Amino acid sequence: MKKTVLILIVGTHLFASSIVLPENFTANFTQMITNPKKKVINYSGKVYFSDKTLLKWEYLKPTKKEVCTNGLELLVVDHDLEQVSNYLINKGFNLTEILKKAEIHDKNIYVAVYHGKKYTIQVDAKGQLQSVAYFDDLENKVQIVFKKVKYGKGKLPLKSMQCNYPKEYDMIRG
Repeated sequence: MKKTVLILIVGTHLFASSIVLPENFTANFTQMITNPKKKVINYSGKVYFSDKTLLKWEYLKPTKKEVCTNGLELLVVDHDLEQVSNYLINKGFNLTEILKKAEIHDKNIYVAVYHGKKYTIQVDAKGQLQSVAYFDDLENKVQIVFKKVKYGKGKLPLKSMQCNYPKEYDMIRG
């Protein structure tokens, strides 16, 4: 779980030639993880990005979970377990760096190699992010698809970028 969450981090500011990404965005997402034995787990929820480094994933299905990062720390709130895990990030999924390395492969398809991993990025006709696919450290195929993407200027309210949880949840520092 810890490795999967770290891989989900889409951190820091987002700029790359021909791939249009704004100062902030919100989107619905679906995430499909397929393990080497072809077992598939589907997740869905909402993602928020703001201020070049703030990212929040709000998982709604199959379980309620929040993942928040400022690019340096990762907070994972598992509402089913009533548990909060806090991690320092040393190596994760850094979309900014991936997009800097992205090269056009085909119409609306970019490919990037970052830390020895190959990432496939799909954009729409306007150059806006639609999906990212890659294999994680456990050889799981990860595909994240963004829908109802809303791009904006300026920062989203800081409160909307923070994970919310009751103070009685157990805190785990990793």
